[in-house]
Amino acid sequence: MYLGRGKSFRGAPTTSIVRHGAKEFVLFGNVAQNGRNVSIGVRNGRNGLETRVDGEDKGGTAALAAAFPVQVIDPEVHRLIAGGPEERRRFLDWIVFHVEHDFLDVWRRFRRVLKQRNVLLKGRVGARELSSWDEEFIAAAEGVDGLRAQVFERALPAIQKAGESMLGGAVDVLYRRGWAADMALGDVLQEQRERELQLGGSQVGPHRADLSIRTDERQAKRLVSRGQQKLLASALIIGGMAFAKGETGVHSTLLLDDPAAELDNASLSRIMSAAVELGSQLIVTSLNPGLIEFPEPPRVFHVEHGEITPEQA
Repeated sequence: MYLGRGKSFRGAPTTSIVRHGAKEFVLFGNVAQNGRNVSIGVRNGRNGLETRVDGEDKGGTAALAAAFPVQVIDPEVHRLIAGGPEERRRFLDWIVFHVEHDFLDVWRRFRRVLKQRNVLLKGRVGARELSSWDEEFIAAAEGVDGLRAQVFERALPAIQKAGESMLGGAVDVLYRRGWAADMALGDVLQEQRERELQLGGSQVGPHRADLSIRTDERQAKRLVSRGQQKLLASALIIGGMAFAKGETGVHSTLLLDDPAAELDNASLSRIMSAAVELGSQLIVTSLNPGLIEFPEPPRVFHVEHGEITPEQA
C-alpha cells in the first residue's frame, strides 16, 4: 500500500513505522504492467518522503499511484458510505485519475485557484478583485467537474452491476457536482458572495462535490446496517476497479484487510468472488484465514514479531 500511495492506509504516522533507533525506512519493489517492469521505491523518515519510479524522483506520490494502482477494503471501508463527502470524492477521483491522464493537472490547477480565492475571501477583499479570481475559479472548477462527470457516467454501469450483484437489489449512485445543477457556477458565486465573505471561504465548487448512494430506494448512508454499508462500499470499489481496468487495460492491486470483520459467511463469499473475478492481484490479510475461500490455493505468509515467513507447500 505504501508503495502505491506513499502513506499507510491505516493512517499510521511515520514515527510509528520506522524501526526504533533508525532514522528512516526504505521500501522498494517491481511492478509488471502490460509486459513492462517498473521499479518503484519509497524512503521516509526525518527528512520527509522521497519517491522513485524507474530511478526518477519526479512526480511524487502521483507517479507512485500511476505506476502501482492500489485500492483497499478494510474494516473501516463503510466510511465510504457513512462518512463525509471527502471519502466519496476520493473514491471518484481515484477512478478519474487512472482513466483520464489530464485530470491531475486540471485538479492541481483548481486547488491552486481555490487556495488563492480562499485567501482573498478571508481577507474580505473588494468585489472587483474577487471577480477577477472568480473567472479563474470558474474555468478550473468546470474543468474538474467536466472530467468527473464524464468518467462517472461511463463508470456507473460497472458500479451498479457490482452493487446489485453483492446486495441482490438495485443500487443507484448520483453525482452531485458541488453547486446547483440548474445554475451556472458564475451565477451561484454571485448569489453566495456575501455568505462566502462572511465565512471566509469558498462554499460552492468541485471541492463540495459528493455522491448520493441509494439501495432499494433507501438512502444508504442512513438506513443500511454497518455490515451492508461495508458490502456496498466494497461493491463500489470493486466496480470502480473493474471499470478502470476495462478502460485502460491496467491491473490494479486490491488489498483486503481482514475482510471477514462484521460480515456473515454469505457476504464474505460475495466479496471474495467479486474480488477474484477482477483478475487482478489480491493481497488478503486475516487473523482467521480458514474463513476465506479461494478458487485456487493462494500463497500464504505468516507475520509474527515483524518477521514474514512463507508457508511451506
